[in-house]
Amino acid sequence: MQRTGGSVSKRLRMRKRTGDHDSVEQKTDGNTTKVSLSAHPRPSPHLLWWFKRGLLAVCVIYVSVPFMMPLFPDIIKHLVYSHRVRVPFFVDHSQPADLSLNHTMNMYLTSERGISLGVWHTVPERQWKEAQGKDLEWYQDSLGAGNPIIIYLHGNGGTRAASHRVGVINLLSAMDYHVLALDYRGFGDSTGEPTEVGITTDTLYLYQWVKARSGSSLVVLWGHSLGTGVATNTAVKLIEHGIVVDGVIIEGAYTNIRQKGAHDPFGWFYWKFPGFEYFFLDTMAEHNIIFPNDENLKRMRSPLLILHAEDDHVVPIHMAQQLYEIAQSAQNSENRVKMVPFARSLGYLHNGLYKDPHMPNIIGEFVHSLPP
Repeated sequence: MQRTGGSVSKRLRMRKRTGDHDSVEQKTDGNTTKVSLSAHPRPSPHLLWWFKRGLLAVCVIYVSVPFMMPLFPDIIKHLVYSHRVRVPFFVDHSQPADLSLNHTMNMYLTSERGISLGVWHTVPERQWKEAQGKDLEWYQDSLGAGNPIIIYLHGNGGTRAASHRVGVINLLSAMDYHVLALDYRGFGDSTGEPTEVGITTDTLYLYQWVKARSGSSLVVLWGHSLGTGVATNTAVKLIEHGIVVDGVIIEGAYTNIRQKGAHDPFGWFYWKFPGFEYFFLDTMAEHNIIFPNDENLKRMRSPLLILHAEDDHVVPIHMAQQLYEIAQSAQNSENRVKMVPFARSLGYLHNGLYKDPHMPNIIGEFVHSLPP
């Protein structure tokens, strides 16, 4: 028996997909009803409009930045020095005791007219009780007591109060060393704007200030990251005046700032950009941002210790190996040039070498090997 339109049974007539909806048409007593099986709302046209324009803005910025470099060289300066990134925030640099550096004197030195440098002087840890309440004159006099003195030159970004820099200060103080850590011009609470010549001048001034008060105490330059270029620049400038620094330690060192820029992980999205060298690397050179560790080591005659982590994500370790070979060749002595790599498995990256339990022995052996 054939059923007609008046039948109470339901018959599936058709299934179709419309846009983002699956639907079924059902026929009941001659009436057709569309029933939705699933629903995925279409994106709002308003949201799509904003997404497209946001994507366009990102593309425009990406393409525009390289062309802005030669026109606005201050951009390159801020990328290299990152001195406006004054982390940690809300730190009073005049109160190092707030960071548990309670055997540290904060002071300000004038390296050039109009340039005031914030400097911390931390005495050997065993003197921390004696240091309580002492004035600047006592701290200055203590430099001539015979303990080795380390001038610590930090890398770009942040201030002398950054946690890994405080970690190095504590390490060296526990080893019975004096530590003088400065913020170059434009960094931290120091005045002025950084340039390669300027921050090298700041370091030369601090070195000469220390030497005038240190008597027969050893004075060693320790540079980290960007500070390695400052350390070797300073050592070479002193050689030009007939002065050989007692010793130099470079940690996380690059060959020169151009090659460092070519491998910088923070600029990876421009590595394949047409004209990368012209827009970025040539612009740095044109504005005298060079920091030529490789060339400096050919002229240096100070005993040298190179420290580098195999997993350094900022400066690849092959650069440190190149510097080691250059320095060995220049000084023609394995005893005066040493390199200590730290295994990748230790996870020290770029800033964590001070945590290594063997570091006091490594540093102590190098310092004790220095001629008086």
